[in-house]
Amino acid sequence: MSNDMFEPGSFTTGVASPVYLTHKIQGIEGTLKQRPDDFLVEEIPLYAPAGEGEHIYLFVEKRGLSTLQLRDTLARHFGVSRKAVGHAGLKDKHAVTRQVISIHAPGRNPEDFPSFQHDRARVLWVDLHTNKLQRGHLAGNRFSIKVRDVDPLSVRNAKASLDMLARVGVPNRFGVQRFGNQMNNHLVGRALILADYQSALDLLLSPHPLAPEGSRDAREAYSIGKFADAAEMMPKVFKAEYHTLRALARGDAPPKAIRAIDPTAAGFFISSFQSAIFNQVLNHRVESGTLDTLEPGDLAFRFKNRTSFRITPEDLDSDAEALRERMDRFEIAPSGPMWGTTMPRPDGEVGARELEALARAGISPKDMELCEQRDAYPMIGGDRRPLRIPVIDPEVEGGIDEHGAYIRCAFELPRGSFATTVMDEVMKTSAMQDMENAHGS
Repeated sequence: MSNDMFEPGSFTTGVASPVYLTHKIQGIEGTLKQRPDDFLVEEIPLYAPAGEGEHIYLFVEKRGLSTLQLRDTLARHFGVSRKAVGHAGLKDKHAVTRQVISIHAPGRNPEDFPSFQHDRARVLWVDLHTNKLQRGHLAGNRFSIKVRDVDPLSVRNAKASLDMLARVGVPNRFGVQRFGNQMNNHLVGRALILADYQSALDLLLSPHPLAPEGSRDAREAYSIGKFADAAEMMPKVFKAEYHTLRALARGDAPPKAIRAIDPTAAGFFISSFQSAIFNQVLNHRVESGTLDTLEPGDLAFRFKNRTSFRITPEDLDSDAEALRERMDRFEIAPSGPMWGTTMPRPDGEVGARELEALARAGISPKDMELCEQRDAYPMIGGDRRPLRIPVIDPEVEGGIDEHGAYIRCAFELPRGSFATTVMDEVMKTSAMQDMENAHGS
Protein backbone atom coordinates (compact mmCIF):
# COMPACT_ATOMS: atom_id res chain seq x y z
CA MET A 1 0.00 0.00 0.00
CA SER A 2 1.63 3.19 -1.21
CA ASN A 3 1.60 6.52 0.55
CA ASP A 4 3.61 9.52 -0.66
CA MET A 5 4.85 11.26 2.45
CA PHE A 6 5.57 14.41 0.46
CA GLU A 7 2.09 14.81 -1.06
CA PRO A 8 1.15 18.48 -0.67
CA GLY A 9 -1.43 19.08 2.04
CA SER A 10 -1.47 15.45 3.18
CA PHE A 11 -0.45 16.30 6.74
CA THR A 12 -3.44 18.54 7.41
CA THR A 13 -6.02 16.19 5.90
CA GLY A 14 -5.46 13.23 8.21
CA VAL A 15 -3.03 10.80 9.76
CA ALA A 16 -0.90 8.99 7.15
CA SER A 17 -2.04 5.43 6.49
CA PRO A 18 0.55 2.77 7.33
CA VAL A 19 2.74 1.16 4.69
CA TYR A 20 2.80 -2.54 5.62
CA LEU A 21 6.09 -4.36 5.85
CA THR A 22 4.11 -7.65 5.69
CA HIS A 23 2.03 -6.58 2.67
CA LYS A 24 2.62 -9.92 0.89
CA ILE A 25 0.95 -11.88 3.73
CA GLN A 26 -2.85 -11.85 3.82
CA GLY A 27 -4.24 -10.14 6.88
CA ILE A 28 -6.45 -12.05 9.31
CA GLU A 29 -8.81 -9.06 9.63
CA GLY A 30 -11.07 -9.35 12.70
CA THR A 31 -11.88 -7.01 15.58
CA LEU A 32 -9.78 -5.78 18.50
CA LYS A 33 -11.05 -4.94 21.97
CA GLN A 34 -14.54 -6.37 21.95
CA ARG A 35 -14.02 -6.42 25.73
CA PRO A 36 -11.19 -5.15 27.95
CA ASP A 37 -10.06 -8.68 28.86
CA ASP A 38 -9.15 -9.28 25.20
CA PHE A 39 -6.28 -6.79 25.47
CA LEU A 40 -3.82 -7.40 28.32
CA VAL A 41 -0.72 -5.27 28.89
CA GLU A 42 1.86 -5.80 31.62
CA GLU A 43 4.69 -3.35 32.20
CA ILE A 44 8.20 -4.80 32.48
CA PRO A 45 9.96 -2.60 35.07
CA LEU A 46 13.41 -1.22 34.38
CA TYR A 47 14.49 -1.89 37.97
CA ALA A 48 13.19 -3.43 41.18
CA PRO A 49 12.21 -1.29 44.18
CA ALA A 50 14.92 -0.98 46.83
CA GLY A 51 12.56 -1.74 49.73
CA GLU A 52 13.24 1.63 51.35
CA GLY A 53 12.90 5.30 50.54
CA GLU A 54 10.40 8.16 50.39
CA HIS A 55 8.44 6.85 47.42
CA ILE A 56 5.68 4.24 47.69
CA TYR A 57 5.68 1.97 44.63
CA LEU A 58 2.37 0.34 43.66
CA PHE A 59 1.88 -2.29 40.95
CA VAL A 60 -1.67 -1.52 39.83
CA GLU A 61 -4.03 -3.42 37.56
CA LYS A 62 -6.64 -1.17 35.97
CA ARG A 63 -9.40 -1.43 33.39
CA GLY A 64 -11.44 1.34 31.79
CA LEU A 65 -9.12 4.01 33.22
CA SER A 66 -6.41 6.06 31.54
CA THR A 67 -3.07 6.41 33.31
CA LEU A 68 -3.79 10.10 33.97
CA GLN A 69 -7.17 9.23 35.49
CA LEU A 70 -5.45 6.64 37.69
CA ARG A 71 -2.82 9.23 38.64
CA ASP A 72 -5.48 11.70 39.76
CA THR A 73 -7.38 9.01 41.69
CA LEU A 74 -4.25 7.91 43.56
CA ALA A 75 -3.27 11.52 44.30
CA ARG A 76 -6.62 12.05 46.01
CA HIS A 77 -6.36 8.77 47.91
CA PHE A 78 -2.89 9.55 49.28
CA GLY A 79 -3.59 13.26 49.78
CA VAL A 80 -0.73 14.42 47.57
CA SER A 81 -0.43 16.65 44.52
CA ARG A 82 -0.45 15.17 41.03
CA LYS A 83 3.23 16.11 40.74
CA ALA A 84 3.98 13.70 43.60
CA VAL A 85 2.70 10.78 41.51
CA GLY A 86 5.08 9.16 39.03
CA HIS A 87 4.56 6.68 36.20
CA ALA A 88 6.83 5.25 33.53
CA GLY A 89 4.39 5.52 30.64
CA LEU A 90 0.81 6.00 29.54
CA LYS A 91 -1.22 2.80 29.38
CA ASP A 92 -4.30 2.19 27.26
CA LYS A 93 -7.68 3.06 28.77
CA HIS A 94 -9.65 0.39 26.90
CA ALA A 95 -7.72 -2.63 28.14
CA VAL A 96 -6.61 -4.49 31.24
CA THR A 97 -3.20 -3.03 32.07
CA ARG A 98 -0.68 -3.48 34.84
CA GLN A 99 1.83 -0.77 35.62
CA VAL A 100 3.96 0.63 38.44
CA ILE A 101 2.95 3.95 40.02
CA SER A 102 5.06 5.87 42.57
CA ILE A 103 3.75 8.15 45.33
CA HIS A 104 6.08 10.62 47.05
CA ALA A 105 5.17 10.34 50.74
CA PRO A 106 8.24 11.30 52.82
CA GLY A 107 8.15 10.05 56.39
CA ARG A 108 5.20 7.75 55.77
CA ASN A 109 4.81 4.06 55.00
CA PRO A 110 2.15 2.20 53.02
CA GLU A 111 0.47 1.02 56.22
CA ASP A 112 -0.10 4.65 57.25
CA PHE A 113 -2.76 4.93 54.53
CA PRO A 114 -6.13 3.20 54.18
CA SER A 115 -6.41 0.34 51.72
CA PHE A 116 -6.96 1.56 48.16
CA GLN A 117 -10.43 0.57 46.92
CA HIS A 118 -11.65 1.23 43.38
CA ASP A 119 -14.10 -0.55 41.11
CA ARG A 120 -11.74 -0.35 38.11
CA ALA A 121 -8.32 -0.69 39.74
CA ARG A 122 -6.60 -2.89 42.30
CA VAL A 123 -3.13 -2.93 43.83
CA LEU A 124 -1.18 -6.14 43.23
CA TRP A 125 1.91 -5.30 45.29
CA VAL A 126 3.39 -2.44 47.30
CA ASP A 127 7.02 -1.53 47.99
CA LEU A 128 9.31 1.42 48.71
CA HIS A 129 11.99 3.06 46.59
CA THR A 130 14.40 5.99 46.71
CA ASN A 131 13.27 7.93 43.63
CA LYS A 132 10.15 9.01 41.80
CA LEU A 133 9.18 6.87 38.83
CA GLN A 134 9.86 8.92 35.69
CA ARG A 135 8.65 8.64 32.12
CA GLY A 136 10.70 5.96 30.37
CA HIS A 137 11.60 4.03 33.54
CA LEU A 138 10.52 0.68 32.06
CA ALA A 139 12.18 -1.97 29.96
CA GLY A 140 9.13 -2.72 27.85
CA ASN A 141 5.66 -4.25 27.87
CA ARG A 142 4.29 -7.77 27.41
CA PHE A 143 1.02 -7.98 25.45
CA SER A 144 -1.58 -10.71 25.10
CA ILE A 145 -4.22 -9.79 22.52
CA LYS A 146 -7.28 -11.72 21.33
CA VAL A 147 -8.63 -10.88 17.88
CA ARG A 148 -12.36 -11.59 17.50
CA ASP A 149 -14.63 -12.04 14.44
CA VAL A 150 -11.89 -14.06 12.80
CA ASP A 151 -11.41 -17.50 11.26
CA PRO A 152 -9.21 -19.45 13.70
CA LEU A 153 -7.68 -21.27 10.72
CA SER A 154 -6.09 -18.00 9.60
CA VAL A 155 -3.76 -18.39 12.56
CA ARG A 156 -1.11 -19.49 10.06
CA ASN A 157 -1.20 -16.04 8.46
CA ALA A 158 -0.87 -14.40 11.88
CA LYS A 159 2.13 -16.61 12.61
CA ALA A 160 3.73 -15.84 9.24
CA SER A 161 3.39 -12.09 9.86
CA LEU A 162 4.74 -12.27 13.41
CA ASP A 163 7.61 -14.50 12.33
CA MET A 164 8.58 -11.96 9.66
CA LEU A 165 8.34 -9.07 12.13
CA ALA A 166 10.46 -11.00 14.65
CA ARG A 167 13.08 -11.54 11.96
CA VAL A 168 13.13 -8.11 10.26
CA GLY A 169 11.70 -5.90 12.99
CA VAL A 170 8.37 -4.13 13.16
CA PRO A 171 8.00 -0.62 11.73
CA ASN A 172 8.01 1.48 14.89
CA ARG A 173 5.09 3.69 13.94
CA PHE A 174 2.87 5.42 16.43
CA GLY A 175 -0.59 3.91 16.82
CA VAL A 176 -3.91 5.68 16.77
CA GLN A 177 -4.00 6.29 20.50
CA ARG A 178 -1.39 8.99 19.89
CA PHE A 179 -3.83 10.88 17.63
CA GLY A 180 -7.04 10.76 19.68
CA ASN A 181 -10.71 10.08 19.05
CA GLN A 182 -10.90 12.65 16.28
CA MET A 183 -7.52 11.70 14.80
CA ASN A 184 -6.39 15.33 15.03
CA ASN A 185 -4.20 15.58 18.14
CA HIS A 186 -1.26 16.21 15.81
CA LEU A 187 -3.08 19.20 14.31
CA VAL A 188 -3.75 20.61 17.78
CA GLY A 189 -0.03 20.22 18.46
CA ARG A 190 0.83 21.98 15.19
CA ALA A 191 -1.42 24.89 16.13
CA LEU A 192 0.23 25.14 19.56
CA ILE A 193 3.69 25.21 17.99
CA LEU A 194 2.56 28.06 15.72
CA ALA A 195 0.87 29.91 18.64
CA ASP A 196 -2.39 29.70 16.67
CA TYR A 197 -4.43 29.28 19.83
CA GLN A 198 -7.81 29.90 18.23
CA SER A 199 -7.22 27.08 15.75
CA ALA A 200 -6.08 24.84 18.60
CA LEU A 201 -9.33 25.54 20.46
CA ASP A 202 -11.42 24.95 17.35
CA LEU A 203 -9.71 21.61 16.68
CA LEU A 204 -10.16 20.58 20.30
CA LEU A 205 -13.76 21.75 20.84
CA SER A 206 -15.66 21.97 17.54
CA PRO A 207 -18.22 19.37 16.39
CA HIS A 208 -16.61 16.38 14.70
CA PRO A 209 -18.09 13.11 13.38
CA LEU A 210 -15.62 11.06 15.45
CA ALA A 211 -16.16 13.01 18.68
CA PRO A 212 -17.27 10.92 21.68
CA GLU A 213 -21.06 10.80 22.03
CA GLY A 214 -21.09 12.44 25.44
CA SER A 215 -19.27 15.54 24.21
CA ARG A 216 -21.34 16.34 21.14
CA ASP A 217 -23.91 18.71 22.70
CA ALA A 218 -21.09 20.69 24.32
CA ARG A 219 -19.31 20.96 20.98
CA GLU A 220 -22.44 22.27 19.29
CA ALA A 221 -22.77 24.90 22.03
CA TYR A 222 -19.12 25.89 21.54
CA SER A 223 -19.66 26.30 17.80
CA ILE A 224 -22.28 29.01 18.40
CA GLY A 225 -20.29 30.76 21.11
CA LYS A 226 -22.25 29.53 24.14
CA PHE A 227 -19.15 28.76 26.18
CA ALA A 228 -20.84 28.61 29.60
CA ASP A 229 -23.43 26.14 28.33
CA ALA A 230 -20.70 24.13 26.63
CA ALA A 231 -18.68 23.97 29.85
CA GLU A 232 -21.76 22.81 31.74
CA MET A 233 -22.47 20.05 29.20
CA MET A 234 -18.90 18.82 28.66
CA PRO A 235 -18.23 15.70 30.79
CA LYS A 236 -15.35 16.31 33.20
CA VAL A 237 -13.67 13.12 32.00
CA PHE A 238 -12.62 15.10 28.90
CA LYS A 239 -10.25 17.20 30.95
CA ALA A 240 -8.61 19.33 28.26
CA GLU A 241 -11.96 20.18 26.69
CA TYR A 242 -13.64 20.84 30.03
CA HIS A 243 -10.98 23.15 31.43
CA THR A 244 -10.60 25.19 28.24
CA LEU A 245 -14.37 25.67 28.06
CA ARG A 246 -14.41 26.79 31.70
CA ALA A 247 -11.70 29.31 30.87
CA LEU A 248 -13.57 30.60 27.82
CA ALA A 249 -16.77 30.90 29.90
CA ARG A 250 -14.83 33.14 32.33
CA GLY A 251 -13.97 35.39 29.40
CA ASP A 252 -10.35 34.27 28.97
CA ALA A 253 -8.80 34.95 25.57
CA PRO A 254 -7.59 31.93 23.55
CA PRO A 255 -3.92 32.11 24.73
CA LYS A 256 -4.99 32.03 28.39
CA ALA A 257 -7.72 29.44 27.79
CA ILE A 258 -5.18 27.06 26.24
CA ARG A 259 -3.04 27.35 29.35
CA ALA A 260 -5.91 25.86 31.36
CA ILE A 261 -4.88 22.50 29.88
CA ASP A 262 -2.73 20.33 32.14
CA PRO A 263 0.90 20.79 30.97
CA THR A 264 1.32 17.03 30.54
CA ALA A 265 -1.74 16.89 28.28
CA ALA A 266 -0.57 19.94 26.33
CA GLY A 267 2.80 18.27 25.85
CA PHE A 268 1.00 15.21 24.57
CA PHE A 269 -0.48 17.28 21.71
CA ILE A 270 3.03 18.44 20.81
CA SER A 271 4.24 14.84 20.95
CA SER A 272 1.39 13.84 18.65
CA PHE A 273 2.65 16.32 16.06
CA GLN A 274 6.17 14.92 16.37
CA SER A 275 4.71 11.42 16.02
CA ALA A 276 2.87 12.27 12.80
CA ILE A 277 6.07 13.52 11.19
CA PHE A 278 7.91 10.41 12.37
CA ASN A 279 5.23 8.14 10.86
CA GLN A 280 5.53 9.84 7.48
CA VAL A 281 9.32 9.44 7.45
CA LEU A 282 8.88 5.81 8.53
CA ASN A 283 6.42 5.12 5.71
CA HIS A 284 9.02 6.26 3.22
CA ARG A 285 11.65 3.90 4.66
CA VAL A 286 9.27 0.92 4.55
CA GLU A 287 8.14 1.70 1.01
CA SER A 288 11.70 2.20 -0.23
CA GLY A 289 12.85 -1.09 1.35
CA THR A 290 15.42 0.62 3.60
CA LEU A 291 13.83 -0.06 7.00
CA ASP A 292 16.46 -2.65 7.97
CA THR A 293 19.44 -1.02 6.26
CA LEU A 294 21.67 1.91 7.11
CA GLU A 295 22.09 4.79 4.67
CA PRO A 296 24.85 7.41 4.50
CA GLY A 297 23.94 10.20 6.90
CA ASP A 298 21.73 8.00 9.10
CA LEU A 299 21.87 8.31 12.85
CA ALA A 300 21.98 4.71 14.07
CA PHE A 301 20.07 4.10 17.30
CA ARG A 302 21.70 1.96 20.02
CA PHE A 303 19.01 0.01 21.88
CA LYS A 304 21.19 -0.66 24.93
CA ASN A 305 21.68 2.95 26.01
CA ARG A 306 19.25 4.76 23.66
CA THR A 307 21.97 6.91 22.10
CA SER A 308 22.80 7.35 18.43
CA PHE A 309 25.87 7.62 16.21
CA ARG A 310 26.36 8.96 12.71
CA ILE A 311 26.81 6.65 9.72
CA THR A 312 29.29 7.95 7.14
CA PRO A 313 29.93 6.60 3.63
CA GLU A 314 33.32 5.44 4.94
CA ASP A 315 31.58 3.39 7.67
CA LEU A 316 29.48 1.63 5.06
CA ASP A 317 32.61 0.86 3.02
CA SER A 318 34.87 -0.36 5.81
CA ASP A 319 32.49 -1.72 8.47
CA ALA A 320 29.50 -2.91 6.42
CA GLU A 321 29.66 -6.53 7.67
CA ALA A 322 29.97 -5.55 11.34
CA LEU A 323 27.12 -3.06 11.05
CA ARG A 324 24.95 -5.70 9.35
CA GLU A 325 25.61 -8.16 12.17
CA ARG A 326 24.68 -5.56 14.78
CA MET A 327 21.50 -4.80 12.86
CA ASP A 328 20.61 -8.51 12.71
CA ARG A 329 21.06 -8.79 16.50
CA PHE A 330 18.84 -5.71 17.01
CA GLU A 331 21.67 -3.90 18.75
CA ILE A 332 21.16 -0.92 16.43
CA ALA A 333 18.58 0.41 13.99
CA PRO A 334 18.19 3.42 11.70
CA SER A 335 16.45 6.24 13.54
CA GLY A 336 13.77 8.75 12.64
CA PRO A 337 12.91 12.23 13.91
CA MET A 338 10.96 13.25 16.96
CA TRP A 339 11.46 16.83 15.84
CA GLY A 340 12.57 19.40 18.38
CA THR A 341 15.18 21.97 19.25
CA THR A 342 17.72 19.51 20.71
CA MET A 343 17.15 16.65 18.27
CA PRO A 344 20.33 15.45 16.52
CA ARG A 345 19.84 15.83 12.78
CA PRO A 346 21.14 13.37 10.15
CA ASP A 347 23.25 14.35 7.16
CA GLY A 348 22.80 14.13 3.43
CA GLU A 349 19.62 12.88 1.78
CA VAL A 350 18.35 11.38 5.03
CA GLY A 351 18.45 14.79 6.72
CA ALA A 352 16.94 16.50 3.69
CA ARG A 353 13.96 14.10 3.69
CA GLU A 354 13.29 14.70 7.38
CA LEU A 355 13.45 18.46 6.94
CA GLU A 356 11.11 18.28 3.95
CA ALA A 357 8.59 16.21 5.92
CA LEU A 358 8.56 18.91 8.60
CA ALA A 359 8.20 21.67 6.00
CA ARG A 360 5.26 19.89 4.36
CA ALA A 361 3.47 20.18 7.71
CA GLY A 362 4.00 23.95 7.60
CA ILE A 363 6.53 23.96 10.44
CA SER A 364 10.19 25.00 10.47
CA PRO A 365 12.88 24.30 13.08
CA LYS A 366 12.65 28.02 13.96
CA ASP A 367 8.94 27.62 14.79
CA MET A 368 9.84 24.92 17.30
CA GLU A 369 12.51 27.12 18.85
CA LEU A 370 10.00 29.95 19.28
CA CYS A 371 7.47 27.56 20.81
CA GLU A 372 10.00 26.31 23.33
CA GLN A 373 10.98 29.88 24.29
CA ARG A 374 7.35 30.94 24.55
CA ASP A 375 5.51 28.00 26.11
CA ALA A 376 8.07 25.43 27.31
CA TYR A 377 5.71 22.52 26.66
CA PRO A 378 6.96 19.08 27.70
CA MET A 379 8.47 16.94 24.92
CA ILE A 380 9.30 19.87 22.61
CA GLY A 381 13.05 19.22 22.95
CA GLY A 382 12.95 16.34 20.50
CA ASP A 383 14.86 13.07 20.20
CA ARG A 384 15.72 10.21 17.86
CA ARG A 385 13.49 7.12 17.73
CA PRO A 386 14.34 3.75 16.18
CA LEU A 387 12.55 3.17 12.89
CA ARG A 388 12.26 -0.55 13.58
CA ILE A 389 12.07 -2.51 16.83
CA PRO A 390 12.30 -6.18 17.80
CA VAL A 391 9.21 -8.28 18.41
CA ILE A 392 10.36 -10.49 21.26
CA ASP A 393 9.14 -14.04 22.03
CA PRO A 394 6.03 -14.02 19.82
CA GLU A 395 3.29 -16.57 20.46
CA VAL A 396 0.23 -17.29 18.30
CA GLU A 397 -2.74 -19.56 18.91
CA GLY A 398 -6.26 -19.98 17.60
CA GLY A 399 -9.18 -21.11 19.70
CA ILE A 400 -12.76 -20.74 20.91
CA ASP A 401 -13.94 -19.54 24.33
CA GLU A 402 -17.29 -18.52 25.82
CA HIS A 403 -17.26 -15.39 23.63
CA GLY A 404 -16.56 -17.19 20.36
CA ALA A 405 -13.59 -17.77 18.08
CA TYR A 406 -10.34 -15.87 18.47
CA ILE A 407 -6.71 -15.70 17.48
CA ARG A 408 -4.41 -14.73 20.34
CA CYS A 409 -1.12 -12.96 19.66
CA ALA A 410 1.36 -12.43 22.49
CA PHE A 411 4.71 -10.65 22.33
CA GLU A 412 7.03 -8.26 24.12
CA LEU A 413 7.98 -4.82 22.82
CA PRO A 414 10.54 -2.28 24.02
CA ARG A 415 9.20 0.80 25.77
CA GLY A 416 7.61 3.51 23.68
CA SER A 417 6.24 1.07 21.10
CA PHE A 418 2.65 0.25 20.23
CA ALA A 419 1.09 -3.21 20.15
CA THR A 420 -1.54 -1.84 17.76
CA THR A 421 1.27 -1.30 15.24
CA VAL A 422 2.12 -5.01 15.39
CA MET A 423 -1.53 -6.02 15.19
CA ASP A 424 -2.16 -3.77 12.22
CA GLU A 425 0.59 -5.62 10.35
CA VAL A 426 -1.13 -8.90 11.29
CA MET A 427 -4.76 -7.91 10.66
CA LYS A 428 -4.65 -5.33 7.83
CA THR A 429 -8.29 -4.35 8.32
CA SER A 430 -6.96 -1.61 8.97
CA ALA A 431 -6.88 -2.28 12.71
CA MET A 432 -6.34 1.45 13.10
CA GLN A 433 -9.79 2.20 11.68
CA ASP A 434 -11.41 -0.30 14.04
CA MET A 435 -9.94 1.55 17.00
CA GLU A 436 -10.56 5.18 16.01
CA ASN A 437 -13.47 5.44 18.41
CA ALA A 438 -11.77 3.48 21.20
CA HIS A 439 -9.06 5.97 22.18
CA GLY A 440 -9.01 9.35 23.88
CA SER A 441 -6.47 12.13 23.86
